[in-house]
Amino acid sequence: MSALRAGIVVFPGTNRERDMAIALERATGRRPVMLWHRDAALPPGLDLVVLPGGFSYGDYLRCGAIAARSPIMRAVADHAARGGLILGVCNGFQILCEAGLLPGALLRNATLRFLAMDCLMRVERTDTPFTARYAPGAIIRAPLAHGDGNYVADEPVLDRLEGEGLVAFRYVNEAGEALPAAAPNGAARNIAGIFSENRRILGLMPHPEDLVDPLMGGTDGLALFESLAEAA
Repeated sequence: MSALRAGIVVFPGTNRERDMAIALERATGRRPVMLWHRDAALPPGLDLVVLPGGFSYGDYLRCGAIAARSPIMRAVADHAARGGLILGVCNGFQILCEAGLLPGALLRNATLRFLAMDCLMRVERTDTPFTARYAPGAIIRAPLAHGDGNYVADEPVLDRLEGEGLVAFRYVNEAGEALPAAAPNGAARNIAGIFSENRRILGLMPHPEDLVDPLMGGTDGLALFESLAEAA
């Protein structure tokens, strides 16, 4: 059993918390705790806080905008300040951006349509707690399901992300090329996921938790959770 202790935050409208719990338990042998959005503090001893996918607060105002101001997010911000691990997937990525824990924003897909499909991502670096079990430059498959996954930031921020190696995953085609057409949502520079400056926070739009068992159709996402288990 891994020493990793994880908690999953549940907001009104969250719908991927069980998928995330399955992935974490498979990788760590330990069941994560569920955290309610009205909680004012995190349980002691948590290593990882996860903001899963869904439609928190019905995506009113902007995706993740209301959730970012929930009581528990103060505790999540404190966890980040202590160097704790945070993973935000899909709506969780949107929440992290709205809370200012990651730069940029997630806007409406370039097609103006909800996308539910598999995509390919290239692992951009492997010396992080989230990606250590992947091979450098690995091409992995992951499902995506979102209407607002178009990552945007101003050019100086994008240049900083590139220059400091903070792009975690990039949409690519089957040849591993990050061409504009490979980003189904139109994300700037094909960015599918980014790290915080200390690489202890990861936000990404596709769902690695939905490919952690052969019965799910593949295991490309499992290495992310195994990396976290080892990081503990």
